[in-house]
Amino acid sequence: MKNLFLLLGLSFIVISSHAQVKVGNMAPEITLPGIDGNPIRLSDTKGKVVIVDFWASWCAPCRYNNGLLVKLYKKFHSKGLEIFGVSVDDQQSPWKEAIRKDKLQWIQVNDKQGWDAASAANYGVVAIPASFLLDRSGQIVAVDLTGKDLEKQISALLK
Repeated sequence: MKNLFLLLGLSFIVISSHAQVKVGNMAPEITLPGIDGNPIRLSDTKGKVVIVDFWASWCAPCRYNNGLLVKLYKKFHSKGLEIFGVSVDDQQSPWKEAIRKDKLQWIQVNDKQGWDAASAANYGVVAIPASFLLDRSGQIVAVDLTGKDLEKQISALLK
């Protein structure tokens, strides 16, 4: 399904999905190629508080959100926060350029299936950006938190 919704001048990209990932569930595994082409697994981050962030280089709200994530990463990474960025870009070049321009220093993987991204479908993603906050055991504790709410939850999980 390819849909574009306009809300307050921002575009939200809708990806069709059937999964029902919920708070309290363990995060489904994701294994996708990183920037260098080698596979990276979400489970490799176990023991850290993790934000799983679905995004794309062509998504303006995603790119705005990247700036917010950069600040959170700088503040909390040394205390145990990791971000696992999952791009649904179907082309490598714009994805890699966005990582460089936005100064994204955390784990980045690419599900080059675009609209048919299996990783997004497994998480029940219906629009991007979409995020899932995981505790140290890999359990989903929040979905699509932003701003101060996200910062407070991360801080609490890192204690």
